[in-house]
Amino acid sequence: MTLPIVIAGPTASGKTELALGLASLLKTAVISADSRQVYKELTIGTAKPGGFWQDGLYKVNGIPYYMVDFLDPDKTFNAGEFCKEAAKVKGIFCGGTGFYLDAFFFGLNELPKDANIRKELSALSKAELHRRLKEVDPKSAAEIPEGNIQRVMRALEIFLITKKPASVLRDKSKERDFSKKAFFIYLNPDKEVLNKRIEERTNKIFDGMANEAEKLLKKGYVKETAALKSLGYPQAIEFLEGKIMRSQAIEKIIILTRQYAKRQRTWFNRYKGVLEIKNPADWPPDKIAQIYLNGII
Repeated sequence: MTLPIVIAGPTASGKTELALGLASLLKTAVISADSRQVYKELTIGTAKPGGFWQDGLYKVNGIPYYMVDFLDPDKTFNAGEFCKEAAKVKGIFCGGTGFYLDAFFFGLNELPKDANIRKELSALSKAELHRRLKEVDPKSAAEIPEGNIQRVMRALEIFLITKKPASVLRDKSKERDFSKKAFFIYLNPDKEVLNKRIEERTNKIFDGMANEAEKLLKKGYVKETAALKSLGYPQAIEFLEGKIMRSQAIEKIIILTRQYAKRQRTWFNRYKGVLEIKNPADWPPDKIAQIYLNGII
């Protein structure tokens, strides 16, 4: 049986370009493993590949691209839903949301839930939620950014029910071996190279990101809307509100994006059985396709 292809790595590492190149050569689709590209109306700031809907499919250069551009901005999406939907289609997995990939290939932990606890937590601010998580489960707090309220609340919920840190129960610290699960390509550029790409991309996309945020706000969505909590949009809104200057907003986003990339590296470094690529220019799609075809089929 041919193993699926997974392309993962930190933000701005070139995942989408490689995935589209491989998909074109292998005549297949792409499955986005990105928790923010699911949202409609947010394209520039989420680095969603530019495409259009045709016959019920989102297509990029004629290639079907699943799990993007389908969710209303005020809705939420989780790993369980990702696993359910991704199982319905075939294609190259591409994205930086490691939790989605981990859940799909290694399974979700069946941990307890309590609606009453979740309701109580939902009344707290994101800062207070993250502060409490740091107190009881510092490892989860280090892995989950403050703005990802759903995951912060979930980790707190698990602790309040079990009295044990979610990070321990999920046992995410042990290495995972992908050698029998997928042909896993880990794009991992040098830190200096990635930081420069993050800076260049942020400067390039900021105005578009601000425009997307402004359009949603004018449609009546509040700034606490799930989609507008995505990386960079809160700072764009601060700029729109006149609270900070454009240059300050961009600098904040660059710093936050670098921090996010660091967390992604930490996550993906736990995996074994991967093809780690430092310089994508040395690994064009045709070269990778030949390795994949010759090594597996």
